[in-house]
Parts: sequence; structure tokens; C-alpha cells
Amino acid sequence: MTISSATDEGRQEMSTKKRMVLIAAGAVVIATFVAAVAMSAFGPSFDDPDDARCNAPGVTFGDLATSSDHREVSVNFTCEGAVQAGTLYLPAGTGQHPAVIWVHGAGEAARLPYGAPIVSGLVDEGVAFFAFDKRGVGESQGECCPGDYGHFNLLTADVVGAIEAVRSATGIDPDRVGLIGASQAGWVAPRAAVNSHHVAFMALASAGILPYDEVKAYAELTGGDGSDTPLPSSQEIAEALQNAPRSGMDPHLFLQRMDIPTLWLLGDTDKEVPFKQSVALLDDLKREGEDFTVKPFPGAGHGLLDVPPTDPDALPTLIRWVVDVAQ
Repeated sequence: MTISSATDEGRQEMSTKKRMVLIAAGAVVIATFVAAVAMSAFGPSFDDPDDARCNAPGVTFGDLATSSDHREVSVNFTCEGAVQAGTLYLPAGTGQHPAVIWVHGAGEAARLPYGAPIVSGLVDEGVAFFAFDKRGVGESQGECCPGDYGHFNLLTADVVGAIEAVRSATGIDPDRVGLIGASQAGWVAPRAAVNSHHVAFMALASAGILPYDEVKAYAELTGGDGSDTPLPSSQEIAEALQNAPRSGMDPHLFLQRMDIPTLWLLGDTDKEVPFKQSVALLDDLKREGEDFTVKPFPGAGHGLLDVPPTDPDALPTLIRWVVDVAQ
């Protein structure tokens, strides 16, 4: 709406009082529009404190259920006032087993069931698997999904709490607990590993490891996962990343501070995560001494661990690597 004053000669000017009322009304309209634009651009606000921590999660375990091929037990742990709920899947045999914790990707993610290929595949190889309902999803309390808007403090705290919960479980070797995950897990798992000090290894697929706003700009440029448009040129991708806002989560500091073996699975046609720039960052960190194994999958897209996957060898590669490093 445009407010204009009369300028033609002979037209009576508005009174001062009426002009002030119109200006005030215009200010309300403008303020409402700006707020709407801000909400659209940045999403809803979250209470995601920088000092979120979960080093003493107050764990409770349910009764152990046994089947012919595995055992499982429900696990509850509390982080930042919200109870998180999950299931620990254990191999059928007794003894102290290595374990992995699934770190969520984007969206409303519930715990993975035993029937998921990544769960049964690892448990069959003697590696316990812990999956929990993401904060605010299923039986887990809290508000979902802060990571979808670039907020990762509470999600990181939840993973640290999960690490402590799994390490305290009967049948788990507390010195052989690792993190696995995909996509958005790249902004959570490295920081959780550094904050926890109790992660033995990590394996991530299609992980966001560049600054959050750069990856967001790349996904907007490509149309994101599921888009059937061709990949932009290398120059277009480089320009989009260069012009991205210099804000948001940047895991580089935590990647530099990691001191554990880590597997990185990356598809070179990924439309959510820029392949070339991600590999370049990982190669730089390898030269600095990080124990990183980078496995590219030519022609594969973002969903390397999806069902069906964008490359059928991705999951077997991850399982073989985890079994070897967890021995």
C-alpha cells in the first residue's frame, strides 16, 4: 500500500493529526511485512542455548527382550530437561560388544527399527546399535527440528547424552563406542565426538561438513535431493558458495580437533552437499594429520544409506569399515 500526499495546487493538505495516524498505520504494515519476511527466510526461532550439555543424562533401561538373532532393550535418558527415548539392539552372543549410535539427518526422524539394513547388518557382525527418536519426535520430548533451521546445540547435547547412556549399558565395551549417520549428522557428530571425549570412531555418509549456510546455498542452487535438473557448472557452484552468508554452524574447528578414525562416504552427484569442496576440505585435514578415510561413489547422489541407496556398495563399505576399526 502506498501513501502519497496531495501536491496539486489548491488541494487542501491533510491535517497533522490525520497524517500522523496514516504514518503510524503504514509503520505497522511495514513492520508486519518485515517480520513475515524474516520468518520465511530464517524459519521459526528455537531455544537452542550455546551452553547446552548432557554429560550426566540420567539413564534408565527397560527389560531385555531376546529373539533368535538379537537382543534389545529400551533406553531413556534426559538431556536439557527433555527425556529422549530409544532402543539398544545387541548381538545375540554374550560379552562386551562394540557399539554405534545413529546420528539423525534432517526432518522428523524416529528411531531405526531392527529391520533397517544398517541396523541388522551391523548387529549381525557383532556390533550393537543404538537408535533413538529425535528430540520432539515419537517418544522423545522437546521441540523438533532445530537442525533444519541451522540450530545444532541441543541436538549435539542429545548425542553426547546418548554416548554416555550406551557406554553405561550392560554388554557394551565403553571404549569401543562410535557414531554413524548421514547428511545433517555432519554438523552434529564431530562436535559431539569432541565434547564427549568418549567416541572411538565415526562413519558418516553425505555429511554436511562445510558451513551450514554454504551447504544451504548449494542445495538451493541445485534444487536439492530429488531434483531432476542437471548439476550446475563448477563455476556456478563456486560462486554460490562464495556468495553465501558468512554465518551459521561451521564444524571446521571440531573436525580439526578430532583424533579418531573416521570414514567419509560421498556421492559425486550429491545435490544437497557439494562434493568437490567437501572432498577438498577432508583432504586438507588429512594432510594436517587427521585419520580420515574418504570414499567417493561416482554417479551416486545424496541417499547413500537410503533404502534403496544411490549406490548399493555404500552400506557394505560402511559395515566392513566399522567392523574392522571396532575390533
